[in-house]
Amino acid sequence: MRYSLNTMKNVQIFDTTLRDGEQAPGCQLNTVEKIKIAQALESLGVYVIEAGFPISSPGDFNSVIEISKAVSEPIICALTRAVKGDIDTAVASLEFAKRKRIHTGIGASDMHIKYKFKSTRKDILKRGVEAVKYAKKYVDDVEFYAEDAGRADLTYLAQMIKAVIKAGATVVNIPDTTGYNLPSVYGEKIKYLKEHVSNIDKAIISVHCHNDLGLATANAMAGVENGARQIEATINGIGERAGNTSLEEVVMIMRTHQLPYDTKINTKKIYPTSRLVAKLMNMPVQANKAIVGKNAFAHSSGIHQDGVLKMRENYEIIDPHDVGIASSEIVLTARSGRAALKYRLEKIGYQISDDQLEEIYKRFLTMADHKKEIYNHDLYTLMKNNI
Repeated sequence: MRYSLNTMKNVQIFDTTLRDGEQAPGCQLNTVEKIKIAQALESLGVYVIEAGFPISSPGDFNSVIEISKAVSEPIICALTRAVKGDIDTAVASLEFAKRKRIHTGIGASDMHIKYKFKSTRKDILKRGVEAVKYAKKYVDDVEFYAEDAGRADLTYLAQMIKAVIKAGATVVNIPDTTGYNLPSVYGEKIKYLKEHVSNIDKAIISVHCHNDLGLATANAMAGVENGARQIEATINGIGERAGNTSLEEVVMIMRTHQLPYDTKINTKKIYPTSRLVAKLMNMPVQANKAIVGKNAFAHSSGIHQDGVLKMRENYEIIDPHDVGIASSEIVLTARSGRAALKYRLEKIGYQISDDQLEEIYKRFLTMADHKKEIYNHDLYTLMKNNI
């Protein structure tokens, strides 16, 4: 089903590559590298860039300042705990931001309340509200995160969300911090808040999902389908432990299924941005990663190759050009068929008859069994006896 532009609902993409993504071991960046990624994210069209956690280090504080100077379109967001000193530091770091947001919050689950904060629900609720009120003195746009909302009691979570919106929160983040929820459970959690928080219409619901069980993208989409209008994600799905919701996945799910949501992301910039982040963070993208992995548009099975060569849509639901990739790839292995071999030979200048192909194919299979993958220089060698 196609939706007209006037029925599209805006879903804001909140990119946390430079904050949650950089928390992945081995992915730390210097300020110059962070600026390069921030500029790429601006070009990509993200709505919010979470630039860092300013209180955590002088380097992070300086990076938020410099990113604020380097980009102008996205909102620049700084993370804090529900601590006045954190908020003061975040305010200072956002001095040069054209559009600024403070992202503050506190644990919402009994697990966090009891074992992390050694506190009570009443005290935690008070601290959350006070943090929002304090941040609101300095910026108009305050996002509140209810950490570990995925495991929080629903009634208490709703009470917390209602209180922080009343205190001035413009965005309420409902994180599945440990990646525990099933999509049906997480979607129902968002639906419950929509139906039971009386002032929920005064704030945007944001989803922030982790990938510990491989469900971050599915959970984020379940959240959107139940009323969330901001997705917090990272390029390549990097982040703490098993990572975060993958930006490229949620964007392309909405585009491919023609869902009635507009993210305003320039999808042709997805692959170049993915490569930049992978390079600067020294975090290679797994080959079978959806959308941006090396094998995402590569075909080595003879049946698949024949189908793709006849019509790309036989085996590809996304046009690689739409995400900034030049073309699909026909990979020659011992599993490849005659159609793929002929296609690759023609690409390098050989025109062969069907009779010639049969003989060449036999020798090709012998070579492929030995070498595993066949490249153009191997094809030139293979064709020497046919010149």
